[in-house]
Amino acid sequence: MKRSIILLVFIISCLFVTSESISGADFPDGFIFGTASSAYQFEGAVNEGNKGASIWDTFTRQAGRIMDFSNADTAVDQYHRFKSDIELMKDLGMDAYRFSISWSRIFPNGTGKPNPEGIEYYNNLIDALLEKGIQPYVTLYHWDLPQMLEDKYEGWLSRQIVEDFEHYAFTCFKAFGDRVKHWITFNEPHGFTLQGYDTGLQAPGRCSIFRRFFCKKGKSSTEPYIVAHNILLSHAAAYHSYQLNFKGRQGGQIGIALDAKWYEPMTDRDEDKDAASRAMDFEIGWFLEPLFFGKYPLSMKDFVGERLPEILPETSNILVNTLDFLGLNHYTTSYAQHDRTRIWKLILQDASADAAVITTSFRRGVAIGERAASRWLRIVPWGIRKLAGYVKDKYGNPPVIITENGMDDLNSPFMELDKTLQDDKRIRYHRDYLSNLSAAIWQDDCDVRGYFVWSLLDNWEWNAGYTVRFGLYYVDYKNNLTRIPKASVEWFKSILSSKSDL
Repeated sequence: MKRSIILLVFIISCLFVTSESISGADFPDGFIFGTASSAYQFEGAVNEGNKGASIWDTFTRQAGRIMDFSNADTAVDQYHRFKSDIELMKDLGMDAYRFSISWSRIFPNGTGKPNPEGIEYYNNLIDALLEKGIQPYVTLYHWDLPQMLEDKYEGWLSRQIVEDFEHYAFTCFKAFGDRVKHWITFNEPHGFTLQGYDTGLQAPGRCSIFRRFFCKKGKSSTEPYIVAHNILLSHAAAYHSYQLNFKGRQGGQIGIALDAKWYEPMTDRDEDKDAASRAMDFEIGWFLEPLFFGKYPLSMKDFVGERLPEILPETSNILVNTLDFLGLNHYTTSYAQHDRTRIWKLILQDASADAAVITTSFRRGVAIGERAASRWLRIVPWGIRKLAGYVKDKYGNPPVIITENGMDDLNSPFMELDKTLQDDKRIRYHRDYLSNLSAAIWQDDCDVRGYFVWSLLDNWEWNAGYTVRFGLYYVDYKNNLTRIPKASVEWFKSILSSKSDL
């Protein structure tokens, strides 16, 4: 009875939550707060521990691929500094740490016998986290495919990748699953599928003749769909392997983390509402509809046609119900408008233009939100609430974890350190996004169970290199990678210290 009264008071208080008053107590009992990272952006030590090369090691050495001509050979050196970084997480009051395993650190050649040094490193990392009361959330694939598999059979373009990914996942479940209870098979498959095989802007850098000055080979109109199909099959293979071999004694859960913008119709016209719906289909529906309903979205079938792989009934049965939870990497929101002319489709003949949607951050000259450092990242806090509601309504309110959320500042050599550390804009960002997430949970009944900040530390940010900073901690790249807390660290400490004890 006492718990029910407390919960009722709590719910009533959440109805009046404002962006000025968010706290950890505005989230349900058991709600998880954490920070997120990836192996390639954090670990460094690319030539240590018998690690093999990945497609990103190769990609960063191609001229013009990275904005500041950097690479992640050292990154922020978490390979050697994980214990002190875990102390930072503990001091923040974080419940969990989401990190990825480097496939080529476990299998330097992509498959075969596992590398004992790689197994030992992740065992030590997991044990150190648990010793501090921090739960490991482990991503199996965060873009760094072993180069040997790319060379051998063109990686994700080959059906052979399904067998090799299952073997890799099985090895990780066996080695770490006694302590890891939350597994994420893939990080942002939509993003790396298009950027790697359509635009060619990310590894392995494949694209069509119309973009040939970027790429040596590829076919932008078909390869993204082949890759995505093999990703879905690989996810399902890993899920079923876990259920068959490990679920009974380990009791863990398997999810996937999707890059998920919210798309707001440019106007109230039906064609723009349909365009926004298609944009969601081509971004998260591409992966969620096969996993929930056993088929690709109808809009994709209509607009892609025969280039979209067929999901046969036996394949549908393999894919459906292979998610215990859904991860959403949400940063920003855009307007969506119907592309009446389809001119980009005619010019580029690529997957990115198939949806017939024009996306923009402006409507009638007014920005949808303030810009962060990256051009793609506009600060639109209400988008996270709309996204959560959309997932609830369309996919039956599955358990959701916000597996990434954050914003970046420019890494300016002219900015004084004290001004850089006073990151009020980041504090406002997280405050307002968390306020909208709390409203989605309590007012809209969305089943959201966790929130992971990207990221604990400033880090190497893919094509942007070291030109932007996402971290709660400033990393001094010119002084032994020293970690220095920004103002957002103290803000998060105060938020997490007020978590509910219900």
